[in-house]
Amino acid sequence: QVQLAESGGGLVQAGGSLRLSCAASGLTFERYTMGWFRQAPGKEREFVSGISWNGDSIYYTDSVKGRFTISRDNAKNTVYLQMNSLKPEDTAVYYCAASSSPRRVGVTRYEYFYWGQGTQVTVST
Repeated sequence: QVQLAESGGGLVQAGGSLRLSCAASGLTFERYTMGWFRQAPGKEREFVSGISWNGDSIYYTDSVKGRFTISRDNAKNTVYLQMNSLKPEDTAVYYCAASSSPRRVGVTRYEYFYWGQGTQVTVST
């Protein structure tokens, strides 16, 4: 079955960096757009970033532009999220997701069919 396994979360001070990874199995990875979402306590799950199958289309939510970078390695079935200049408001559970539209990068959770279990990112002041 399809599995998405996030890793790389943790506790970091404001201004620090983390790199999240999401390893996919059970699907033909290069046929899927991949996305990162996050959910803070008491808030809706929100889109953070997405990347098309070959990396030609990339989107970021405004609050992370210039600080986060998404990338993927189709040979390793893995998508990454490099997070720099982290802020306390970035604190959330981060989820990896896969969309079956390989070229279109959706920005809503309803466009993604497979989800990982999430990894906690906590940014302290």
